[in-house]
Amino acid sequence: MTGNRIVLQHVTKIFGEGSQQVVAVDDLSLEVAEGTLVTLLGPSGCGKTTTLRMVAGFEVPTKGEIFIGGVRVDGIPPNKRDTAMVFQSYGLFPHMTVFENVAYGLKVRRVPRTEIRRRVAEVLELTGLKGLEDRAPQQLSGGQQQRVALSRALVVRPQVLLFDEPLSNLDAKLRVEMRGELRKLQKRLSITSLYVTHDQEEAMSISDLLCVMHEGKVQQIGTPSEVYTRPANRFVADFIGQANFLPGVVEQVEDHQTLVRVQTTLLPVPRIGQGFSVG
Repeated sequence: MTGNRIVLQHVTKIFGEGSQQVVAVDDLSLEVAEGTLVTLLGPSGCGKTTTLRMVAGFEVPTKGEIFIGGVRVDGIPPNKRDTAMVFQSYGLFPHMTVFENVAYGLKVRRVPRTEIRRRVAEVLELTGLKGLEDRAPQQLSGGQQQRVALSRALVVRPQVLLFDEPLSNLDAKLRVEMRGELRKLQKRLSITSLYVTHDQEEAMSISDLLCVMHEGKVQQIGTPSEVYTRPANRFVADFIGQANFLPGVVEQVEDHQTLVRVQTTLLPVPRIGQGFSVG
């Protein structure tokens, strides 16, 4: 059963030609299970937003395949994909009210007026915006504007939600509050979601799985706990949290652990993947 899974298989994106080529995403494979939230996490320029844009259809992969709900979509235009995106800049129309902003996608889809009113009212209550239908975006706080953007995405009932650094324009206190609200709403609705951020704390607090990226390549995929406690390499350890790096020599390789000598102490280290050898 494929459900509303997102599957990327060996996806590569190259910009430019010849000596000007830039490999933005390099052979990325990832699965976002139905109803889960997976975060693409990494520093600026690591390829996370490009990956999200390929899922949305705003960029075309140079190589590889993308599936949503079991249907290959990398050759399908954005408006034909059953996705909705929440942007960093909110993307609200300043001349429209909250109601009109949220209803816009339904009007484009020619949904009947009575159905539009019902669905907009339903989603505004869900996101805590009931009573603000006639406000203009500039009359709202940053958190309220982000809720409007989220409501506009939810009201079209997409298969998947895509988030591009949605909280980065909010102040620190509001960012913490909003990420909690966003996670509760995502879990309540069980919408398959792909989230992009460079904020480690944000990613750790809202994600079912993390996909850590660096220079276009996947460094590690795992739960927040797995990535934090068992980083796959030095980059992940350094990027995710506080890390101490100690030089050592591998003295023994066993099935589930590696014994490493650091000065005069022999330390058992959990074995992650392959590549350890004595010496």
